[in-house]
Amino acid sequence: MENRKFERYSRQMLFAPIGSEGQKKLASKKVLIVGMGALGTVLANHFVRAGVGHVRFADRDYVEQSNLQRQMLFDESDVSESLPKAVAAENKLRKINSDVIVEGVVTDVTTATIDELMSGVDLVVDGTDNFQTRFLMNDACFKAGIPFVYGGAVSSRGMSGMFIPGKTPCLRCFINHGDTSGQTCDTIGVIAPVVDIVASFQAIEALKYLVGDQRAERKSLLTFDVWNYHMFEMKYKKSKESCPTCSLGEYPALEEDDSDTMTSLCGRETVQIQMGQPLELDEWAEKLKGVATVQKTPFLLRAELPEGERLVLFPDGRTLVQGTEDVTRAKTLYARYIGL
Repeated sequence: MENRKFERYSRQMLFAPIGSEGQKKLASKKVLIVGMGALGTVLANHFVRAGVGHVRFADRDYVEQSNLQRQMLFDESDVSESLPKAVAAENKLRKINSDVIVEGVVTDVTTATIDELMSGVDLVVDGTDNFQTRFLMNDACFKAGIPFVYGGAVSSRGMSGMFIPGKTPCLRCFINHGDTSGQTCDTIGVIAPVVDIVASFQAIEALKYLVGDQRAERKSLLTFDVWNYHMFEMKYKKSKESCPTCSLGEYPALEEDDSDTMTSLCGRETVQIQMGQPLELDEWAEKLKGVATVQKTPFLLRAELPEGERLVLFPDGRTLVQGTEDVTRAKTLYARYIGL
C-alpha cells in the first residue's frame, strides 16, 4: 500500500538529496502560504505535487480576469463565479493530490489572525504583494522560531531568500520598514515567467529545509531581472545589531493594531475597510438591494452603487470599495451604505 502511495513521487525520490526518507519527511510536514495570487499559486502547486503532507494557505481576495495571465491555478469559471482565491485554489489542488491535506482559508492576514494560521506549521512561505504583510510574517516567524521563505516579483524582477530564526538575519536586516519602492504588479506590471522563477526558488529552499538537507541551504538573498538577465546574490552576514526583530526581540509588526483599518490597495482603485465585525451576507443583500445592483455568492456580496463605485463584502467583516483609491471617498461611501 505504501509503495503505491509513493509511486507518484518515484521520479522525485530518485533525486538523491530527497530519496525515500526525504519523501516520508515531506509527508509529515505542514506549511503555510500567505497569499494565493501569482507566487502563492505556483508555490501551492509545487508543494502539493511534491507531497508535503499539509498545505495551508490564506488569502483575502477573489479571482478577477486580470489574474489569469499569471495565477496558474485559476480559470475563467472562477472569475465568472467570483470565487475567493483560497476556495478556487483548494478546489484545484484537491484534484491534484488526494493524499495531501489542502486547506484554503479566506481571511486577511493580520495581527489578529497570524498566530492561528501559523499554528503547527513547519515553515511560512511568502506569496503576498505588500511589505506590510511581509514584515508581519517576518516578525511572527522570528518570535515563534519558524523559518520564513521570502519572495517578491514585479515587472521582470524577482527576489527570494530564506530566513531562519537563530541561524540567519531576518528580512528587516535587508529592507527597512518604509524603504520599499512602492512599485507593484498593479502599477508597473509583471510578466509570468519571473513569478514562476521566484516561486520555484522559494519552493526549492523550502524543500531543502523540510527534508533536512542543511548542507545545501542557500545562505543569501537573491535578486535578478529575467528580461535583462541580471543576477546578484547578497551573502548573509550577522544580523544587524540594531534590528528590532532578530537582535532586539521587539517584533514591531506584532505591536501594530490592524484590527480596524482602511487601506488603499495601490494601483487597483480599491480601498479595503476592516471594521472588525463579521458581516451577514444574506442580511446585507436584503438591505442593499433597494439602492444597489446586488450579486451574492456563498463567499461574498457585490453591490454596484449608483455613484459608480462598487462594494464587495466578505463574511469576515472586510469590505472592498472599488472604483477609488481615495480613502476619504471610500469612507464616505462605506458610512453611507454600511455605517460606521
